[in-house]
Amino acid sequence: MDNPVADITVLHQVSAVVGYLVGSIPFGLLLTRLTGKGDIREIGSGNIGATNVLRTGSKPLAALTLVLDGGKGAAAALFMGQWGLDFALLAGLFAVVGHNFPVWLRFRGGKGVATTIGVLLAFSWPVGLITCAIWLAVAVISRYSSLAALVSLAASPFIMFWLADTPRTVIAALLALLAIARHHENIRRLLGGKESRIGGNK
Repeated sequence: MDNPVADITVLHQVSAVVGYLVGSIPFGLLLTRLTGKGDIREIGSGNIGATNVLRTGSKPLAALTLVLDGGKGAAAALFMGQWGLDFALLAGLFAVVGHNFPVWLRFRGGKGVATTIGVLLAFSWPVGLITCAIWLAVAVISRYSSLAALVSLAASPFIMFWLADTPRTVIAALLALLAIARHHENIRRLLGGKESRIGGNK
């Protein structure tokens, strides 16, 4: 006799694995190598995300990295969401974990901002768009990418609670906490007035 509980448990595991593997694709590193920009980990902050790719001097490459990093988070959540919300939530969460701690790069990845926003867009597109708008507004006013990320992602659980439901709010809160933890060095530099601004070379 089939065991539906066991089947659900397996699907939860599959969701986590799929999310992690999709999220762990290091698009920033792959794109900079393919275009002859070198190893992005040896440039600027050493991060594999779009902000550091911008420091190579290529805005199109940074934009493509941003889209792909966001897209992989959304793709993982939407794909597993075919089987239910629980699976979408797990896949989305682990997509960000995969980006931040990719096994291929000895678990030294990015900070997950674009991937998190992609996941939020998949969970609830209005929440994702509002989060993007907050990021853009803070980035334009302050020219600090890290501050824009911290403010927008910290706000996202409250927006999710307002526009969606509790399960999605919980995952948004976990992703916000993960992003804050990954930005601990940026927070120190912001408080010390030493954080580099968008367009800077550090």
